[in-house]
Amino acid sequence: MSAGGEDTPIGGVPMYEHGLLAPIVALAAWSLLMLIWLYATRIPAMQRAGIKPGQISNDPAAPSKLPPWARNVADNYNHLMEQPTIFYATAFALQLLNVTDQNTIMLAWAYVGLRVIHSFVQATVNIILVRFSIFVIASIVLGFLIYRAAVAVGLIQFSF
Repeated sequence: MSAGGEDTPIGGVPMYEHGLLAPIVALAAWSLLMLIWLYATRIPAMQRAGIKPGQISNDPAAPSKLPPWARNVADNYNHLMEQPTIFYATAFALQLLNVTDQNTIMLAWAYVGLRVIHSFVQATVNIILVRFSIFVIASIVLGFLIYRAAVAVGLIQFSF
């Protein structure tokens, strides 16, 4: 604890000082790391399978020639370009609306953490039921964030 009673991580910046921007940046950085992982697995797998770069996007059968460990990482990267875009928009809206209370920030971090766990599950063991469960929980967390934004802009008049 710092002298002001705030939780202070490495670097001396209080955990909530930047509101929702830190979880936004964290998920964007994670997406970039998954892109690097994608290239680190997909390029060698394509070389081993004799697939040329143009084939992967033009030949519908080409991705199925790759081993699951290479496909799963690519699929996860694609998934990080889907639902998380709703998170980014919602988190930026909440930040602009100044809805940056501790509960909202913790929900945002929970969403980011769940997406990182989802990535590891999909890119490694890819147990569908586990992955789906993580996705559902993350979706519920995202739903709470959207609800907070809807209340903040007046779309919903009920708040608990």
